[in-house]
Amino acid sequence: MNVELVTLPKIKDPRGNLSILEKDILPFEFKRVYYLYDVPSGAERGGHSHKNLQQFLIAISGSFDVHLNDGFTQKTITLNKPNEGLLIHPGIWRELKNFSSGAVCLVIASNVFEEEDYIRDFKTFVNSKQKDAL
Repeated sequence: MNVELVTLPKIKDPRGNLSILEKDILPFEFKRVYYLYDVPSGAERGGHSHKNLQQFLIAISGSFDVHLNDGFTQKTITLNKPNEGLLIHPGIWRELKNFSSGAVCLVIASNVFEEEDYIRDFKTFVNSKQKDAL
């Protein structure tokens, strides 16, 4: 599956830790940054795939699960460390679930929002993956 957990540099200090995200850590130049917060208990985010966009997700605070599907295999990764992020390449269906109270998900994206880059129907996503495999 075309995803990767990336550990960010962490500078320990008695006054508090500091993690760094610089342009050479990610395989793309980021053009959009946004964050999810105040997600109600039981709510889910995501529920789509991207044709070209790459994303890097970090649990800045709290935790949440990222359910991933490449059309053939499934995987769930829990993000709960502010110095660890999940790199998701194009063609991966993602659903964000089980947000803890106070969780904040930072998303760093390789491009600006373009609706035509999204696949929002899971059946369409799976069919396109299986068709590509033939």
